[in-house]
Amino acid sequence: MARLTLPLDATGIEARDPKQPIRALLTAGGKPVAYQLLEFDPKGMAYARFELKETAGALRIVVGPPDASDDDLVGLQTLGIDVPLRRFVGREELVLPPLRIPEYHWHWWLRWCRTFTVRGRLLCPDGSPVPGAVVCAYDVDAFWWWWSKQQLACATTDASGSFSMSFRWCCGWWPWWWWSLRRWQVEPDLARHLYGALQREPRVPKIPLPDPSPDLNLFQHLLGEQALLGMGGARTPPRERLALPRRGAKAFAPAPPLARVQPDLLDGLRERLVAKLPPLADHLNPRLTERLWPWAPWQPWWDCTPDLVFRATQRCGGVERVVVDEGWLQARWNVPQVLDVTLTAGEGACCVPINDCDEGECLALAKVCSVDADQVGGNPGADPAPVGYAFPDVIATGADAPFGGVVHIRGTAQCMSSIDYYEIEFSADGGATWGAVPADALGGFVREYWDFALGTDVDVGFSATVPINGHHVYETVAHYEATHTPADWGGSKVWLGTHIDLVFPWVTQGVFGDGTYRLRVVGYDEAGGTLSNPRVMRLCNDQDEAQIVVTIDNQSSYPAPGPIDNPCGPGTTHACTDEPMTDILDARIVHADSSATPIGPCGNVTLAEGDMLEVDFIAHDAQGHLAWYSLIATYGENLARDLIALAGGAAGLMPLPGGAPPVPAAAQVGPDYATARSAPQNATAPTWTGGALRLRLPAATAFPESCCYQLELRAYKRTIVDCQANFAHRNLSERSFQVTV
Repeated sequence: MARLTLPLDATGIEARDPKQPIRALLTAGGKPVAYQLLEFDPKGMAYARFELKETAGALRIVVGPPDASDDDLVGLQTLGIDVPLRRFVGREELVLPPLRIPEYHWHWWLRWCRTFTVRGRLLCPDGSPVPGAVVCAYDVDAFWWWWSKQQLACATTDASGSFSMSFRWCCGWWPWWWWSLRRWQVEPDLARHLYGALQREPRVPKIPLPDPSPDLNLFQHLLGEQALLGMGGARTPPRERLALPRRGAKAFAPAPPLARVQPDLLDGLRERLVAKLPPLADHLNPRLTERLWPWAPWQPWWDCTPDLVFRATQRCGGVERVVVDEGWLQARWNVPQVLDVTLTAGEGACCVPINDCDEGECLALAKVCSVDADQVGGNPGADPAPVGYAFPDVIATGADAPFGGVVHIRGTAQCMSSIDYYEIEFSADGGATWGAVPADALGGFVREYWDFALGTDVDVGFSATVPINGHHVYETVAHYEATHTPADWGGSKVWLGTHIDLVFPWVTQGVFGDGTYRLRVVGYDEAGGTLSNPRVMRLCNDQDEAQIVVTIDNQSSYPAPGPIDNPCGPGTTHACTDEPMTDILDARIVHADSSATPIGPCGNVTLAEGDMLEVDFIAHDAQGHLAWYSLIATYGENLARDLIALAGGAAGLMPLPGGAPPVPAAAQVGPDYATARSAPQNATAPTWTGGALRLRLPAATAFPESCCYQLELRAYKRTIVDCQANFAHRNLSERSFQVTV
């Protein structure tokens, strides 16, 4: 066994605090062996003593700040002394010459490693908190379009969305050590800005698209192939430096890993790049040229204050979602030791709804699907007519929209704290009479809460399928809490925003006929499995009943035009069509002498100069909720002609004389609801049925070359189906034929 002693001399430090310790670390072969925390005596001396069981491997003693880890001391630019093994020959104890500690190092040891604290909240865009999310802070560094992220700390948000984290941050690294710990990749925002600027600047040679890992050879395109000489860069053959690489081709010789590049040589490369790149500044975000290498000097191993971005994930709905993912352009530069942040979660986050409930027994039916009640005609705050339609009396293609399919009725469902169960009633006669909504129209749904004890979200199903006392009722949130570990709610369990405001999903298709309905809610108390004390829920601070009015229009089938007019239904064999009804009745070429050549399905026609194309067709909705229709001629490979637009829109359309019984001629030709409602067509809201129409335009405009053409007639209704305003009620008719020009 051998003993090693290193005296430490701090006598020359005037501002020395005698109680300020330092850390001495012994390494063998570059690996930590032992450390000591030392205090100086009144004379300013301290002694690091180590006992060695064996002396295999090169020894080194490094000295630095007391809060630095073993790895930190190896990588920081601190004091050190090598101990050759030959000096132990014939000795049991080796006392090294004193290591003098300069004022410079004593000053920086107190500043190299500091503790930073981040406090913050993670909120949804409406200000509601995001619970149970894991928020991580990263220090970021970037040069050109590559960046690296170093995770510093993570914390989990509480019920208020709050979090707090602390981490130790050191600076003053050996550059080679700092490089060795970094992993680099393309930062999308940087790449988009830089590559776009390079493409717009004609004086800058083209360079390759970003490579996932750093490749300094790309700067050869800007500075010439001598750019990287002396830096380990490979010389690239001239023919491979002139253009973007072909797909699948290897365009450049491999670049050395950046950990092997001598960092001090980057300064020389930077000077030449800055001289070459000033024109790019006109195309770039100022944050790039202010902080990004090569425009800004860059020695990140001396960065004593981190630059932070945040990433947050949340498990919600059984899926791990990224709800915050900041890039380099969102970084917070040179943060203070205590930083307060507010992060905004993106789409997909589960939030704790803001509790704005009024005290007392009340309810507001506030939305039909995602449409506010004051945007649905006939409800408080909305236009009085048309009743039950979304966006009433607005001249737009999607305005005056009825609802269909599953219609979510939303409101202050989470606020019904004074009742246990509730029943849905409807009226089809404006509120004169009321009845319970049948069970097959009452959809089930799931609410979610966050369980901090489990660290995950939990689904709770709400259904009205099993009757209580003969009533099909839904359980309130308050009753569920009272019967499921009531002491946990608001503490270790919080409801998320998932359907927390959903009163019920109204299943209308096949249960309710088309028409306008009023809905209201009847509340009950429950005890021992028995419902009692029914009362109609009323508006908060008001004696009026809480009601909402909705117009329903579901898709139905009708007989196709022709002599057979018996109803469509199971077992029928004649042609039927879904509303809106579409049909291409006839197509023909009208010649200059007024004669006509019909174009039947799979027909063949030859055009002559002056020929006109006429198409008779149906785009009709008996309910009057037509949104728009189109007539497109497709041909060749992915080619199409919008015949209505080519004909001048409404100018090329006319009602079909005599109609196509039972479909009448169109009173307004459209071709969309907004145009039909506007002058001079002047349809009356909310009704536009369309009907039988004729389109006329020059045949050469419709058919520019000899080819097989297909007419595609599409029509759409305005109905919001299953809470999606995507014109789901639609129809298509087609006819194909050959045209020779």
